[in-house]
Amino acid sequence: MAAANDVETANAYAHPETLASTDWVAAHLDDPMMRLVEADEDVLLYDLSHIPGAVKLDWHAELQDPVERDFVSRKGFEDLVSRKGISNDTTVILYGDRSNWYATYAFWLFKLFGHQDARIMDGGRLKWEQEGRPWTRDSPELLATSYTAREPDLSIRAFRDEVFWQMEAGRPLVDVRSPPEYRGELVHMVDYPQEGAQRGGHIPGARNIPWSAAVDPHVGTFKSAAELHQIYIDQHHLDRKEPVIAYCRLGERSSHTWFVLMHLLGFAQVKNYDGSWTEWGNLVAAPIERDMLGTGGK
Repeated sequence: MAAANDVETANAYAHPETLASTDWVAAHLDDPMMRLVEADEDVLLYDLSHIPGAVKLDWHAELQDPVERDFVSRKGFEDLVSRKGISNDTTVILYGDRSNWYATYAFWLFKLFGHQDARIMDGGRLKWEQEGRPWTRDSPELLATSYTAREPDLSIRAFRDEVFWQMEAGRPLVDVRSPPEYRGELVHMVDYPQEGAQRGGHIPGARNIPWSAAVDPHVGTFKSAAELHQIYIDQHHLDRKEPVIAYCRLGERSSHTWFVLMHLLGFAQVKNYDGSWTEWGNLVAAPIERDMLGTGGK
């Protein structure tokens, strides 16, 4: 029989303070210490409608370095969030489409640069809409702030050499893409243009746990702590104490799984490999496994 504290851990999120309910957000729309930030895969959605007071964060145009394949610099991040009216002591609530893919991606970047109070609105746009809550097309009036970011926290970001070391050591790698991508049948998501990598497959030894396993598809919310425990720990045998690296194609879906493992299940060390398959699938002499028979992850 499991110990009482083990049962309690399995039935409660490790860091519930990193989630905000739609009820909480609705009650704090006029809170000057809170800033809603919408980050979508479909960057046109914000202009069609958004939660009152929310600002838009364009993952492609604003979060990426315009020349190098990398995120904005520390200075670039400071300038960006200052323009959004965000201070170091602002409570940042992130939400978006696709069960918060890019909201967790932006959350990960906020944590990379050391923002203290960042949260995900559980359910994102889908749940807000289903509950019949208000939308607007008006953009908020913003006063620029003076924001100071920290040096990037590389304890949550993996680079390719670390992935090689993780693979060679036999430590957990989690491929959060769809099974056809994992098997090597596709190099992009289903129903998307097949571009971005010269080879399909997965990193040797990686376990396929699609990001979508963590959410209720009907309302877009995260599954309960007990359900997440069953998926990641009971079924796929991940250990909270062992370092884990998650990856997808660009790092956005794996940021979702990073959030689940790190903040909802309380894993000690999880890194997001944002180079992901667009880097690994183009690397010369990088080992690749394929599972064209559909036998699934390891």
